[in-house]
Amino acid sequence: MIDLRPFVSAGDGVWWGQGGAEPEPLVNALLDQVGEIGAVRAFCGLTWNPRLAGDLPDELTVLSYGGLGELRRLSRHGLLDVVPCHYSALPRMFARGQLPTDVGLVQVSPPDGKGEVSLGIGVEYVADAIPHSRVLVAEVNHRMPPTAGSARLPLERFAAVVETDRPLAEASTRPADAVDQAIADNVAGLIEDGDTLQMGVGPLPNAVLDSLSGHRDLGFHSGMITDGVLTLVEKGVLTGAHKEIDRGIVVTGAALGTAEFYGRLKEFPVEFRPASYTHSPAVLSRLRSLVSINSAIEVDLLGQVGAEIRRGVHIGAVGGQVDFSRAASLTGARSIIALRAESAGESTISPALRGGVVTTARVDVDAVVTEHGVALLTGCTVAERARRLIRVAAPRHRSPLENSLADRELS
Repeated sequence: MIDLRPFVSAGDGVWWGQGGAEPEPLVNALLDQVGEIGAVRAFCGLTWNPRLAGDLPDELTVLSYGGLGELRRLSRHGLLDVVPCHYSALPRMFARGQLPTDVGLVQVSPPDGKGEVSLGIGVEYVADAIPHSRVLVAEVNHRMPPTAGSARLPLERFAAVVETDRPLAEASTRPADAVDQAIADNVAGLIEDGDTLQMGVGPLPNAVLDSLSGHRDLGFHSGMITDGVLTLVEKGVLTGAHKEIDRGIVVTGAALGTAEFYGRLKEFPVEFRPASYTHSPAVLSRLRSLVSINSAIEVDLLGQVGAEIRRGVHIGAVGGQVDFSRAASLTGARSIIALRAESAGESTISPALRGGVVTTARVDVDAVVTEHGVALLTGCTVAERARRLIRVAAPRHRSPLENSLADRELS
């Protein structure tokens, strides 16, 4: 285990990458040593590291842009400090010192012949935080694939290095079910040949990708990609032939998938870019064919989207949803919110957001899709939007929603 005490001091702010790019040996070393170091603030994104699920050392404060992965458990126990923000704001927040930047813990590929390493499958906010970090410590993982699209770093840029040869963490998700597939088929009906897609990760986005196998010349520009994206490239569906920028290239910030997927990335026209590019409003405004497809926890009868909090616990994030939804609706093709009509027996279409927080404004949503249909909202009055949303709610919840709407109209 590497000794981080020469590089991290009491009062420092530490950050590290997320998902399969999280440098777990370095993070675990920090957890083991922070008691001797003293108080440390740490920033991370999505984590699958079980050691970050609870029972943290008292000296460690964890910050994140949302409650993703194991961080949900921290949120449930009141141990997670969430910094609500657009994903596109992270680069500026690192630059201004509003997020921890004293020490960065990074997982990289083995050095090439020039002694330079790649950030591999996790470029995103990592690339934007590095220039503002005083000290960098690297895990050189011999299984981290070098990727194209962003500058490499000289190995000498790191104050210390630990070498590993461990499998990259893989995304575990349940298979898509019949409800996911019904929603996906409804979403696919809104996609036109030549569109440029953005979507998240999970069973529903995977089902959407499967439903697009009959489309042609789609493009992709997103914060993350999964195995299903490369499957569509292999099928000749994702060609990027009509993208207004980065034609012919799949643009992403990170990869979340299987070991086979990580190992085959070099075979495909995929470029990994920092968040300051993938989520930049200036960049997204040039994609006139952009279609954003995002999930949610709930949608109210005004069309406002909640994607962060359920029963007082952060289980999601603003993330890139607003960046992409606004760009797709305002300067792109269309913005889609897709969700199951019910969750734990409750309607996800509700009179008011139970979580109490609006993630995406109603004016940035063109369509809401459930397994029961598509509610096209653009150009509709407030009353018509509500009626259309009720029609895609679960049938057993429609009468209560209609009664709620009637009460609102009478008051």
